[in-house]
Amino acid sequence: MMDLAERYAMPVLTFVDVQGAFPGAAAEERGIAEAIAKSVGLMTRLRTPIVVVITGEGGSGGALGLAVGDVVLALENSIYAVISPEGCATILWRSAEQSQLAAVAMKVTAGEQHELGIVDAVIPEPGEGAHTDPAEMARLIREAVMEQFDALGRIPLDELVEARFQRYRAYGPFAVADRSVVPPERIGIADRLRGLLAGRPTRPAFPGTKRGGSPDREEE
Repeated sequence: MMDLAERYAMPVLTFVDVQGAFPGAAAEERGIAEAIAKSVGLMTRLRTPIVVVITGEGGSGGALGLAVGDVVLALENSIYAVISPEGCATILWRSAEQSQLAAVAMKVTAGEQHELGIVDAVIPEPGEGAHTDPAEMARLIREAVMEQFDALGRIPLDELVEARFQRYRAYGPFAVADRSVVPPERIGIADRLRGLLAGRPTRPAFPGTKRGGSPDREEE
C-alpha cells in the first residue's frame, strides 16, 4: 500500500497503538522481525509525505514499523517508548512492580517525548480524554494532520526524503570516550541501560549488591 501511495503521489497516514512486537518464538517463526525491518526500510526512502499519529501506546519495534514519518504527532494521553515500563522494570530491577519508576525514568508521555524532540506536536484531547468524545477527537486529528500535509506538500521530494533520513539518524546522540577511562570489568547490558537512565556514567548497583558491582564479576 505504501508503494502504491508513492506511485500515485498520495501521502501516507499511519495510526499507531501497539504495545510492541511480540518477542516469542511463534512471532519470529512467522517473520515479524523481517516485516518490521522491511517496513522501516521502506518508510525511510518512500518518496511521498508521511504523517504518523500515536493514538494510544507506541511501543518498541511494533510502533516503529509504522512510525517512520516526516512528522510524528501524538495524542495528549498517549505514550511512546522503546520498551514497555513493565519490560524495562523487569530488566533493570528484576521486577515488573517497579514499572512506575521505569516509566518516569523513560519519559514516555507525549509531552515528555515532545520536549525530547521525538514527537513533533501533541494533539489535545477533549474533555476527560479521546474516548469521551470520539467525534471531536477525530476533528482535532484531521485538522492537525491536514496542516502537516499542507506544509509537507510544499517541500521537494528529494529534500523531504533526505530530511526524514537525517531526522532518524540524529536520534540518540553519543560521544566517543577515551579508551583510558573504560572500566576494566565487564558491564552487562542491564547495568548499561540503568546507568543511562540514571543520567550518570557510573552504573548503580542492584538492590542487595555493592555499588562497585557484583563481587563475582571477573576482571578482563
